[in-house]
Amino acid sequence: MNLRDLGTEAVAGILQRPARSVLTAVGTVLGVGALIAVTGLTSTAASQIDARFNRLTATEVTVDDIAPSTSGQPGPAFPADADAKVERLHGVTAAGVSWHVRLQPGQVIANGPPGAAYSTTDRQAQLTAASAGALRAIGPTLQQGRVYDDFHENHHERVAVLGAAAAARLGITNLQGQPAVFLGNKPFVVIGILTDVRRRPDLLTSVIIPRSAAQDLWGPPTDDPARMLVTTQLGAATQIASEVPLALRPDHPDYLRVTPPPDPRSLRSGVENDLGQLFLLLAAICLVIGAVGIANTTLVAVLERSAEIGLRRALGAGARHIVAQFLAESTALGLLGGLVGASLGTVTIVAVAASKHWTPVLHPATIASAPLLGLATGLLAGVYPAWRASRIQPAEALRR
Repeated sequence: MNLRDLGTEAVAGILQRPARSVLTAVGTVLGVGALIAVTGLTSTAASQIDARFNRLTATEVTVDDIAPSTSGQPGPAFPADADAKVERLHGVTAAGVSWHVRLQPGQVIANGPPGAAYSTTDRQAQLTAASAGALRAIGPTLQQGRVYDDFHENHHERVAVLGAAAAARLGITNLQGQPAVFLGNKPFVVIGILTDVRRRPDLLTSVIIPRSAAQDLWGPPTDDPARMLVTTQLGAATQIASEVPLALRPDHPDYLRVTPPPDPRSLRSGVENDLGQLFLLLAAICLVIGAVGIANTTLVAVLERSAEIGLRRALGAGARHIVAQFLAESTALGLLGGLVGASLGTVTIVAVAASKHWTPVLHPATIASAPLLGLATGLLAGVYPAWRASRIQPAEALRR
C-alpha cells in the first residue's frame, strides 16, 4: 500500500462518518486553538503591560530623605529650591517634594472655624504638604478650579487643593464663594478639587497645601520624612536617578536614598512566564482531552469495522497495513483539528486585540507548529486502536 492509497483510504474512512469525525476532531481543535490563543494573547498582553509600564513606572524616580537616620541630626535633606535644582537636569519633566503633616492632638480638618455651627470635622482626611513641582509630577486632573503654582509657593500663600474623596468628606462640592478649610485653627482657601491623578492616588483623600506654608506653621517634617517624586522622559530615569543626589546635596548625597524604576525587561519576562505557565497548562489539558477523544472514537470504529478488517485480512492485507490505515485516519483527524484550531486561535487573538485597540503579537513559528502538534496528537492517539485492529483474526471477524 503506497502513500497515495493510504491517504485515499484514510480520507474515505473519515468521510464515511462525517458527524463522528467532526466531533472527534473537536478536542484537537479546542486544544490547538487554546494553545495558539493563549500564546498570542499572553504576548499581546505582556506587550501592552510593557508599554504602560514605560509610560508611567519607567518614567518615575522617588527620592527619600534619610538624613536623620544617617547623620543623627534632625532636619530636611531637601533644600528649599529642590524642585528647581532637579528640574534643571536634562530629561526631567517635573519634580517636587511632599510629606504628610501630623496635626497636634485635638486639632482636626474642618470646613469651618472651630466651634462654628456649620463646622463639619473630618478626622479621616490626610493633610499633605507638597511643593508646586510635586503637583505637576502627579499629573492631576481637575474637577474644578486650579492647582497652586510657584507664585503661591514662593509667597507662602495659605491655599489648598482637595482630592475628590477629601472634598466629599468635607462637604465642599463647588468653589463658589471661595470656601476654606481649617487645619486646626488655620484657614486655607480652597482653589481646586482633583478628580484623578496619574501618580500618587493616595492624594485623592488628602488636603494638599504648599510646602512653604506647612513649614511656616508646623516646621519641617519629623515623624514622616519628606519624599521627592521625579518624572522623566522615556529612557532617562536611570541616568536621572544617579544624578539627583549630587544635584540636591553635593555635600551629603548619602542623605538621600534614590529608588530608580525596575528593569522593564524583567517585568515583561515575569508577566509572560506567569501567564504562559498558567494558560499553557489549560491548553495542554485540552490537547489531552482531544487525544482521548480521538483514541476513544478510533477504538469504537475498530470494533464497528471488524468485518471490514477481517475482509481486508482475508484479501491479503497484513497487520502492518491495518495499523497504517488506522494510524493514517487518526493522524488526518489530528492534522485537520490542528489546522482549524490554529485558524480559530489566530482569529481570536486578532479579534481581542482589535476590541481593546491593541497590536496583536504572535510568533509565526507558533502558528506553523500548531498543525504539526495536532498531527502528533492524532498519531499518538491512534497507536493503541490501530494495534487492536491489527490483532483481529480474519476468520473470527468474518464470523461476526
